[in-house]
Amino acid sequence: MRIEMRALSVVLVSALALGACSSGGSSETAADSKSCAPSEGNVTLTYTTWIPGIENVVKVWNDKNPNIQVKVQTGPNGNGGTYANFFNQLKAGNAPDLGHIEYDALPSFRVQDGLANLADCSEVTAAKDQFVDWTWGQVTFGEENSVYGIPQDAGPMALFYRKDLFEKNNIPVPTTWDEYAAAAEKVKAAGGYITNFSQSDINQFAGFAWQAGGRWFANDGSKWTVNLQDENTTKVANYWQGLIDKKLVSAVPPWTTEWDNAYNTGQAWTWTSAVWGANSIMSGAPDTKGKWAVAPMPQWTSGGTVAGNWGGSSTAVFKGSKHPYEAAKFALWLNTSEEALTLLNKEAQLYPATKAGAKLPALSEGVEFYGGQKIYDVFATASGQVAPDFVWGPTMTSTYATASDGFKAAVSGNGTLLDALKTTQAKTVENMKSQSVPVAE
Repeated sequence: MRIEMRALSVVLVSALALGACSSGGSSETAADSKSCAPSEGNVTLTYTTWIPGIENVVKVWNDKNPNIQVKVQTGPNGNGGTYANFFNQLKAGNAPDLGHIEYDALPSFRVQDGLANLADCSEVTAAKDQFVDWTWGQVTFGEENSVYGIPQDAGPMALFYRKDLFEKNNIPVPTTWDEYAAAAEKVKAAGGYITNFSQSDINQFAGFAWQAGGRWFANDGSKWTVNLQDENTTKVANYWQGLIDKKLVSAVPPWTTEWDNAYNTGQAWTWTSAVWGANSIMSGAPDTKGKWAVAPMPQWTSGGTVAGNWGGSSTAVFKGSKHPYEAAKFALWLNTSEEALTLLNKEAQLYPATKAGAKLPALSEGVEFYGGQKIYDVFATASGQVAPDFVWGPTMTSTYATASDGFKAAVSGNGTLLDALKTTQAKTVENMKSQSVPVAE
């Protein structure tokens, strides 16, 4: 799904919460611990999300589970207001039972000690093997005995490209980033730009860094380490700075009419994006139907098989829910059953986080807009090539906001992407310390 990052002021608690209380459950059978015990009598759960058409999916559950009813509350996307509401509700003690939270925002809620840890429930932990490895790592933070959400969707990245324009101009589809830079020169000579560099949606750059081996945050159980300037991220920043300096890429603000027009008119020839980008191109560039194709993400090493990720979210159970067993049961059904996954893809084009989800009939067919290509096969392969050890920091909203300011300056010729990352790292550390989040020096 498209993610629009906006500034959001969030006040977190003054200490890093390392051990939220365990709760949850997910099966028809009795739970295996007191904390996972089913509630007595009928249960009504509240679930807040911004997934389009979610009411139709939840209705299927409600029709089959009269004793566990789910009431949907919809709102704007996370950074558009829903996360702020969650934090306020947690503070007031009236948060919903379940919430839709993107992977990069989960650490912020954990820092506030707002998430139920579902790891004590064998049904939840047994579900681990159903999910693509890296998505499970996003909800466990790489720690044992921790499950802070059920993975919902993923954003494996690949290369969308104008097949007709590459063929017409006899330009090979790039398989490495070096080839991509060489192709950019030829595209420029043909009167276009190979892509648009996002100056405000930093998630894309994070996906580039993720693929290259950059690791921005780490937590050893007591302190956070912050490094937005590691060797691999620096390599990525220098690469894109080179394309910007040579004016081989445009820098139109994403998700704007101008951005759509660049793709719709053939000014921009490629977009390295997540699986949900397929729908973005279809809706934003309708005049190009049949002219696009999808290839694997360019590699840093010839013959490499590594992908990045952009986006993805989880269904979390908030700490304080009176019905964690039932909440976890619903969350597992929502994100593992073929029935629910098929509906989620139909209603909102969500790409499942489960291994079996990649084999849904809807994802195995050719897509007319992309010339009949079975584009989801490319993303299924990419999903298995995303490294599982990328960790998000506890204050990503402010981190993104600072980076966006710096990136906007860089594409305007005021400073560089590396300058922006340096400033972002310093302000991120400062922000974390101001909230008494332990940071390693």
